[in-house]
Amino acid sequence: MRFIRTAIPDVVIIEPAVMGDEHGYFVETFRQDKLNAFLGFTINFVQDNESKSSYGVLRGLHYQLAPAAQTKLVRVIKGKVLDVAVDIRAGSPSFGQHVSVELSEQNKRQLLVPRGFAHAFVVLEDDTVFAYKVDNYYSPEHDRGIAFDDPALGINWLVDKDCLKLSAKDTQQVALANAEVFAFEQDYYA
Repeated sequence: MRFIRTAIPDVVIIEPAVMGDEHGYFVETFRQDKLNAFLGFTINFVQDNESKSSYGVLRGLHYQLAPAAQTKLVRVIKGKVLDVAVDIRAGSPSFGQHVSVELSEQNKRQLLVPRGFAHAFVVLEDDTVFAYKVDNYYSPEHDRGIAFDDPALGINWLVDKDCLKLSAKDTQQVALANAEVFAFEQDYYA
């Protein structure tokens, strides 16, 4: 298992080792001990979620405010997505910047998105199955979002805007300038 810090070092790509032969493959998708050793502390995941979506579905940019903030560990089981994490920690050197990573069943990459980041993905292949772990339970009263098309973010979603499919909730999100955000702290995972 390999851990790669992105352009925003708090967002981490995880590349699991894949052992394959003519019969198929085996992969460890999560190792608490290796993650702890890399980070230097423990994240306690409490819930797993899974969704299936068609091409062009865009889910996000979502986050939860404290005390229900969430760290997410996301991956694709089938298909392909562009996964995006936006730093919304006021005072952070990378506030308002984002990381985009392609996650697919072929590359088996995962993305660790810490608390203090808004998260979204757009589906790049039909019948994509997306799975993720969170370290806090869903809390409707703490649920927030940012407009996926906020020009201040400059995100290239790789899908024509006319082909995007959004929930009613995601068509009504606010710009980052009007969003409730986090304060920048060093222990954003905990």
